[in-house]
Amino acid sequence: MIILSKLDHTNCEVRRSVLSEPVLAKQGLVDFTSSLYLGMLHPSSSLKPWSQLTTGKPGALETAPSSGTIAGTLARLQGCESAILLPSTLHLFFDLFAALSRSLIAIYADVAAYKIAFWGAERVAAHGVTLRRIRHYDPAAAQRAIAEDERFGTRPVIVADGFCPECGRPAPLPAYLQCVIPYGGYVVLDDTQALGIWGSSPSSDRPYGSGGGGSLQLHGIRSPQVILGSSLAKGFGVPLAAICGSERIVELFRQRSETLVHSSAPSIALLHAAERALRINAYQGDNLRLQLAKLVRHFSKRLRLIGLRDSEGLFPVRMIALGREADALSLKRFLGRAAVRTAVVRGRTSALTKLVFLINVSHSVADIDRATAALAEAMMD
Repeated sequence: MIILSKLDHTNCEVRRSVLSEPVLAKQGLVDFTSSLYLGMLHPSSSLKPWSQLTTGKPGALETAPSSGTIAGTLARLQGCESAILLPSTLHLFFDLFAALSRSLIAIYADVAAYKIAFWGAERVAAHGVTLRRIRHYDPAAAQRAIAEDERFGTRPVIVADGFCPECGRPAPLPAYLQCVIPYGGYVVLDDTQALGIWGSSPSSDRPYGSGGGGSLQLHGIRSPQVILGSSLAKGFGVPLAAICGSERIVELFRQRSETLVHSSAPSIALLHAAERALRINAYQGDNLRLQLAKLVRHFSKRLRLIGLRDSEGLFPVRMIALGREADALSLKRFLGRAAVRTAVVRGRTSALTKLVFLINVSHSVADIDRATAALAEAMMD
């Protein structure tokens, strides 16, 4: 028996009606652990051929001709002046804070910021740069910390995720900018989750907005004080990264980057996949996002029928908070026996353990009905 200490066990008749469509493991696995939100898979047959995978040269010496074109397209999509492509966000954040620390900076990192960005901040902290943690999406806390350090004459750099899947909120970017602009500082956003999903001017017919350009487009902001570090691996299905910002910042990064000198540039295959992803986004992206929103809404509606609630908003990472880790793991195992794959995470913004479903456009309504029927069965067991 699965004991779910924090779940509502009422409405049993409703749950029985949800179970009228039996959960059959023999139907095949339904996987809710992939973050390929827009379903972009990029099989090799869909890509332009390549005569070699890499130039064999470091990124500082030579990049493929298409690299600059892709970077320019990404910069425009995200609302920035310029961009550089890198193999990963680890390369990106390894270099970014080192480049910024040539001047006297202090870093104020959101406690829930993604680990890879924080690792880059820790690297420069080991060399003497002030690094402070601030409460999640709390501009007032950031302002207080910056004011306390004002006597040191440092330039503040706030680090956060552009969108938090756990709490379902975008970063308070306008308020963060008010904190740093008086000091000539920066807001650095890891915009991986937002890129490909959020865009400009969300509305009832386009709930994620238009374009999929990420946080700057969502907020309608253009600022040289914002630096975006993003992976294309989630929304666009391509494991490469881009730093986007003002021409001055991107050129500063280019001049001071160590990974551009000591690492290869992104492979030709990845560049071809990025070209394809951006082309799909331009012509079909908004329709894919609308399809995704409909699936997320259907999932939340089905959960409510069995007395459960998931994350606020429409982001495709859906989390169900549970009282104990043992509850989450037991429920995950039960779903696994019903051929429904999920994940369990420990919260970064709360102490609760959460069962996670990642919705993407490759799912069908029937997949979601199977998953929620399995949840209902678990609660009745």
